[in-house]
Amino acid sequence: MTTYHLPRRPRRLRQNPAIRQLTAETRLAPADFILPLFVADGITERREIASMPGVYQHTTDTLKAICHEALEEGIRCVDLFGVPLDEDKDATGSVAWDPEGILNRNVRALREEFGEDLLIMADTCLDEFTDHGHCGVVGVDKYGNQVVDNDATLDLYRDMALAQAAAGAHIVSPSGMMDGQIGVIREGLDAEGYQDVAIMAYSAKYASKFFGPFRDAVGSSLKGDRRTYQQDPANVRESLLETELDIEEGADFVMVKPALPYLDVLSRVADMSPVPVAAYQVSGEYAMMVAAGQNGWIDFEATMMESLTSIKRAGADQILTYYAIEGARALKELHG
Repeated sequence: MTTYHLPRRPRRLRQNPAIRQLTAETRLAPADFILPLFVADGITERREIASMPGVYQHTTDTLKAICHEALEEGIRCVDLFGVPLDEDKDATGSVAWDPEGILNRNVRALREEFGEDLLIMADTCLDEFTDHGHCGVVGVDKYGNQVVDNDATLDLYRDMALAQAAAGAHIVSPSGMMDGQIGVIREGLDAEGYQDVAIMAYSAKYASKFFGPFRDAVGSSLKGDRRTYQQDPANVRESLLETELDIEEGADFVMVKPALPYLDVLSRVADMSPVPVAAYQVSGEYAMMVAAGQNGWIDFEATMMESLTSIKRAGADQILTYYAIEGARALKELHG
């Protein structure tokens, strides 16, 4: 039998869990995670979202409880989405800047409960609050086509961000992909004395079919699609341009959304960005892995942790994931 003298250096570093952990190039930590949460009007107990098993629409009380749970596991930031009653929706989404609207009063409740211990981020977009489900004011162009009016929407985003800041948000997160939204919001916040409120810009948000379960989660009224203002999945240079513009306008973080199908975009954004880069593991990514796990086709926990590691490896500084609490617990078990 011939003996081959082959280089074995890489395999020597894979022999057991201890050496694999010692030599890991990418490390996840609970502080990397941001937990997206939904709070809904008109419910008296938390309500599971059918297309996102294990994820709930919350009441104020259950929202506080899950935030305490997250904080205990080392998660330091949550991203809050409001789900209003249908009768509170209108063409401009005016409940979005109502101080007693579902989102703002719960931002206030969390800030009062946690102070500076937990970072409260608020979604700054109108889609949950409009009766048409679009992310901005809908108008008609010169050809008679229905379109989202970019410029008319900017002032509403500013008003929404100001209401969130007044309620106590540490971070506002404009996700509507309107041109100029970061500059208008930054200028508005600074003018009203909220210079310390940070902005996480959804800079590379794609017109993705992976968002389906999220629209279930927020009770979206959308008919049609958002391809005229969200990015084309075929493009990447466009994302780099959007990111550059958002940074120039004052973004403190930038984001790529979705995450797993767009790791190439995430990597390129991370390479060029001078500010922290977040990635959102969206509802469709989460729901597919849950469903496959429930059917016994994959090891759900191991697959989820592998996907989160890949997102971090591609360059994400922060990861928004519905698996944040479970992921933090898995890391605790791994590292002891």
